[in-house]
Amino acid sequence: MNTDVIIIGAGAAGLMCAISAAERGRNVQVIDHANKAGKKILISGGGRCNFTNMFTEPANYLSENPHFCKSALKRYTQWDFIAKVDKAQLPWHEKKLGQLFSDQGSKAILNLLLNECEALGVNIQLECSVNKVLKEEHGFTLQTSEGEKHAQSLVIATGAMSFPTMGATDFGHKLAKQFELAVTATSPGLVPFTFDGKDKTQFVELSGVSVDATIECNHQSFRENILFTHKGLSGPAVLQISSYWKPGNTVEVCLLPEIDLFDVLKAAQQSAPKKQLQTILNQHFPQRVVSAFINEEVSQQPLQSFKHAELERIANLFQKWRFIPSGTEGYKKAEVTLGGVDTNEISSKSFEAKKVKGLYFIGEVLDVTGHLGGFNFQWAWASGYCAGQFV
Repeated sequence: MNTDVIIIGAGAAGLMCAISAAERGRNVQVIDHANKAGKKILISGGGRCNFTNMFTEPANYLSENPHFCKSALKRYTQWDFIAKVDKAQLPWHEKKLGQLFSDQGSKAILNLLLNECEALGVNIQLECSVNKVLKEEHGFTLQTSEGEKHAQSLVIATGAMSFPTMGATDFGHKLAKQFELAVTATSPGLVPFTFDGKDKTQFVELSGVSVDATIECNHQSFRENILFTHKGLSGPAVLQISSYWKPGNTVEVCLLPEIDLFDVLKAAQQSAPKKQLQTILNQHFPQRVVSAFINEEVSQQPLQSFKHAELERIANLFQKWRFIPSGTEGYKKAEVTLGGVDTNEISSKSFEAKKVKGLYFIGEVLDVTGHLGGFNFQWAWASGYCAGQFV
C-alpha cells in the first residue's frame, strides 16, 4: 500500500498530526499495535482527561534543550485546542491551577479526534505491528504484521516506556538509534517515590492520608497535596518533584505551608501552657500524622514543659522534613518518560530529523517532558499539529 504519510502511534500526538496533515490534503494512514486508538487518552486524569492547561508556557517543560519546545507551543497554543473542543460543543471545566478537564470524560476528547480523522479520510489500522523500517530513495518501506507499507513521510508518535501494561515500549527510541540519531538518558517521570528501611516503618500506618505540602528538590519546588502510600509517597506534588529528583538526592517537605508551626506552638504555649502538645498538633494534622512524626510520650507533655528550641525542633519535623527516597515505582506507575530522542537531532519547526529526510518524531518520544496538569497533552497537540504542517 502506498500513501503520503504513515504515522506510527494512534495516541494524542499521532492523531493530532494525522488531522493536521489531512487538512492539507495529504493521504494519511495511522497504524498502532494496540487494539484501540488513544488508550492513554482514555485513562488520563482518571478517565476525565486533563486535556490542556491555561497557563502553558515553555517553563513547564523539562529537556536538555529547554528552547526546543518554544516554537511549537507558540504556533499551536492551549487556546487553539480549547477552540477545537468548543467547536465540537464539548463542555469543560477548570479544576485548579489552570487544569482543564472534559465534562464528558476522556472518551469525548478521543472521539473528537477520531471523528475528525474519519471526516478527513484518515485511515487508522489497529493491531498492526511494525517489524522493520527501511529508508528508500523516495520514502520508507515498513514491514508490518499486516503486510508491506510504503510512504513518502514517516512520523514516529509511539510515546515511550510509561504504562508498559498498556503496551508502551521503547520502539521509537530504538528506531531513532537505527537511523543514528542520539537518544538522551531516559527515566520514569511524574512517578511516586518509594521508601525502605526506617522511613517505610515510620510511615506505613499513614497509607491513604493526604496532606497539603510544599516539596523541594534540586532548586525546584511545588505546592499541592502529597499522599502517603503503602510503598512511599505519591500525590500531585510528589509526582511533580519526581521529574527533578535523581537517586541519592534529599527531598524536603513542608507540611501545611500556610502556617508557621513554630509560631503556632509558641502562641499556644503562651495562651494555654497546660495543654498537651498533641492537642495543638491535632488541630492541624490528622492524628495518624502526629503519631508518625512524634512519639506518644513527647506529644502528651504540656506545652509549658518545652523550651522554644524544643518547639522549633518539633515544628521542623513537620515543616522541614527531609528524606532520601529509596527509589520510584518505575515505568509501571510513571505518567511520562523523561529524556528521549535528542532534540538537537530534530528541527524545532518541522519535527523532521535533520539527518533523515522524511522522518519525523513527535510527542513523548522526544526529550521534552511536561509538568503534571495537562502540559503533556498540550505538547502532543502542538508537536503533532506542527509536524502535520510539513509531512
